[in-house]
Amino acid sequence: QVQLVESGGGLVQAGGSLRLSCAASGSSFAIGAMTWHRQAPGKQREVAAIITSAGSTDYADSVKGRFTISRDNAKNTVYLEMDSLKPEDTAVYYCNMIINKNAYWGQGTQVTVSS
Repeated sequence: QVQLVESGGGLVQAGGSLRLSCAASGSSFAIGAMTWHRQAPGKQREVAAIITSAGSTDYADSVKGRFTISRDNAKNTVYLEMDSLKPEDTAVYYCNMIINKNAYWGQGTQVTVSS
């Protein structure tokens, strides 16, 4: 059974940095695109960043230039480096992976940015 386990969230002051990780475990599999989503209180979940199996990346305009998504295929892990954090980045962050053509979600990790 595939499981995605996230880590790295927490409380940080505005202007600070955090690094999120999401590791997939289970039987052997082929992983396609990896995505970080976020959901702020009272708002819909949105895509923050995506990285394809080929390593191409794309970002929401709100995080472009501040967030960096990367992946380590040997470790079945996706990362999100978040710099210059703002209070509006406060949200629960979820990773998503396409594994064997199915979509799997992490449990979510809280990121809180204080002003």
